Amino acid sequence: MNLLTVFLAALAFFAVGALWYGVLFGRPWQRETGVTEAPKGGQVAKIMGLTFAFELLVCLMLGHNIARTNPAPHVIMMMAIGFGLTIMTPAIGINYLHQRRSLTLFLIDAGHFVAGMAAAGGVFVAFA
Repeated sequence: MNLLTVFLAALAFFAVGALWYGVLFGRPWQRETGVTEAPKGGQVAKIMGLTFAFELLVCLMLGHNIARTNPAPHVIMMMAIGFGLTIMTPAIGINYLHQRRSLTLFLIDAGHFVAGMAAAGGVFVAFA
């Protein structure tokens, strides 16, 4: 497994999040979560650092699965998007049901996971 590819895949996932929660869905996400102001000072480093670390962990697992199976490029994309659709999305769906979160918030966050995993998968395909 190429750890540089894993790092770049996580960076792609992170970039999708920056766009997703910035220009694309920032305002609706803020409305649905009640978050009204950006994090300040050390909060920024903590939140962004841990976000990247978690995305790195997800991409490490995807990279491990790819390395173990040596799949064709279209299968890599199926695996990546499949992670987002069938593992990550149901996991937050369960939490959001119990937390009584809105469908809008669920769709924003689930969409981020699927799009982020598609971007990560694209990196794995590019470096396969």
